[in-house]
Amino acid sequence: MDEEPGLRPLPDGVPELLAAADAPPRLVAHLRLVHDVAARLADWTAAHCPEAAFDRAAVLFGAATHDIGKAVHRSELSGPGSAHEPAGRELLLAAGTPPERARFAAGHASWGPASGLEDLLVSLADKVWKDKRLPELEDLLLDALVRAGGGERWSWFLALDEELTAIGEGAGARLAYQARFPVTGPGAARG
Repeated sequence: MDEEPGLRPLPDGVPELLAAADAPPRLVAHLRLVHDVAARLADWTAAHCPEAAFDRAAVLFGAATHDIGKAVHRSELSGPGSAHEPAGRELLLAAGTPPERARFAAGHASWGPASGLEDLLVSLADKVWKDKRLPELEDLLLDALVRAGGGERWSWFLALDEELTAIGEGAGARLAYQARFPVTGPGAARG
């Protein structure tokens, strides 16, 4: 893919945070892609379950900064590791980000029954952008939707599965876009 997909602009202040962290281009591209998928998931959730109370701006900020700690732990851009999670939280806190927003950097890979809807949406966006489906994570989101909107779980499952399948269809283009950017060097943290 030679052209940039029609990605939404990052939330206000995020490009400056990424520039201050000297985020490499691959990381900036990844965060833009996950942010874009998170916006789609947030829009879908609001449209399909208006009873679900969640902070859309927090979801978008969380998705746009969830891996910012990889600017410090760059080996985790191309390999496994979780050192970026607490490092990202600390980096955001040091930059003046409120703890309720910085939490996404530390918690995007560790979700469970006590996770809030915002956290589940960020975690899901971080998986489904590349068409990775985690039934355990999807089940937690389904539980939250049933609690908020009522109705039959199977009906929520069908609707969510349809949306996640549609998102997954764009994974190849998103992966190709991300791969165009080098793992090293300063990022072009544009909106």
